[in-house]
Amino acid sequence: MTLTINLPEKQVAALRAKAAAEGLTLEAWLQKLADQEISEEPGTLQAAANIVLEEMGRVPADIMATMPKDGAIQHDHYLYGWPKKET
Repeated sequence: MTLTINLPEKQVAALRAKAAAEGLTLEAWLQKLADQEISEEPGTLQAAANIVLEEMGRVPADIMATMPKDGAIQHDHYLYGWPKKET
């Protein structure tokens, strides 16, 4: 099935730019979005985990290298300045 959607040129240009930023054509980018929506129910833990992983993948390697390795277990220390937990 083919679907035609009429959008203002400004919106089309913005969507093409988002697609190009991922190295995709607009059509391929929209297909990717549609596939993601079908495979993931909004609000599920898996969908949230995928969002976090996708965003973390965008952090430059030099920044990731400065992140604490014990950040998960010591999050109170890094967020609030509490003493580190003994592990």
